[in-house]
Amino acid sequence: MTYRITGMGATASVGQGVADLFANLCAGRTGLADLRGMDLTRFEATQAYEIDDRPAPGVDVPRRATGLLVTAIAEALRDAGLTEDLSDVPVFVGTGLRELRSLELRWTDGIEFPAAELDFGPALRERFEAVHSYTVANACAASLCALALGVDLLDAGGAHTVVVAGVDVLTASMHGLLQRVQPTAPDRVRPFDRDRAGVLMGDGAAAVVLRREDGGTGAALGALRSVAVNCDAYHVTAPDPAGIATAIRDAHWRAGIKPQQVDLVMAHGTGTALNDAAEAAALADVFGEHCGVPLVTAIKSMTGHTSGASGLMSLVVAVQAMREGVVPPTLGLANPAEDASGFRFVRGEAARAHINVAQINAFGFGGINAVAIVEAVP
Repeated sequence: MTYRITGMGATASVGQGVADLFANLCAGRTGLADLRGMDLTRFEATQAYEIDDRPAPGVDVPRRATGLLVTAIAEALRDAGLTEDLSDVPVFVGTGLRELRSLELRWTDGIEFPAAELDFGPALRERFEAVHSYTVANACAASLCALALGVDLLDAGGAHTVVVAGVDVLTASMHGLLQRVQPTAPDRVRPFDRDRAGVLMGDGAAAVVLRREDGGTGAALGALRSVAVNCDAYHVTAPDPAGIATAIRDAHWRAGIKPQQVDLVMAHGTGTALNDAAEAAALADVFGEHCGVPLVTAIKSMTGHTSGASGLMSLVVAVQAMREGVVPPTLGLANPAEDASGFRFVRGEAARAHINVAQINAFGFGGINAVAIVEAVP
């Protein structure tokens, strides 16, 4: 079954709102900047991809993830022509860290807030009257895992409309952890480049309104053909090309397409040695002689790794690319690594292209793999 995407919302370091975000991505703008809400002296990696919404440099506030989530959902509802009454519309949220930064601020700075606000549910009820909201914490594949749950509910006839969202913000513990597991502190995210040094996190939220074909009115921005999810449990942090390839093949099968029909691949592309190599190997395995057919891009080069929001962020960008006929570039990809040299990366500047079918990749710690297929609408 095909599902109509009738509304979209997104916010990241490079733009607030889908139109602003997409325009800046196509212009090759980066959200990379000095850390805004944390002490620079505590980290070797002193830059990240944060949204500039704090009251002052070095001053952080709790519940930023919740605020970004609400903003993205509100935009998606406006885009779909819906009211903000979600009392009978289920909401699925994918996140890697939820409100971990708020908990850090309580511990380090003594900033108090109600414990119930660590969950997104109270804010969703207050703003949207959302009765049924569900949070999925499946690492960096979380928002596409949430999308799969939304599709399952639509398939089962449990709803005719669902809202699916993803959100994460930078946390001190994750930023510090990542700089310690990488050989050197990266100065930026350079997916698939021979000189890539690792990943930096970014703030971000994205949301879509998804409806069954028989689910009422609302013009479609794009069509969701399939979502495939697996967990190969290969390693805590090292991805497995075989598990990724299995998820890609499953997504193609569910969508009823062949690899050569894919026009665009929105790569997970974290800029780490292990992820990029595994993703490239999986794509080469699945696409084979057709590796040079789809355009490939990785927006983390400009947004940073938005963790649980990243999959849905890429989906929103893919749908917008279909609508506008232009694909954002992978920033900083000057010298593709040997294992990625056979792909048609969008490099340097945005590429004009007719995109009919796009594949979105999202992979998380623990071997959680998620792949979605979206299609343009007439």
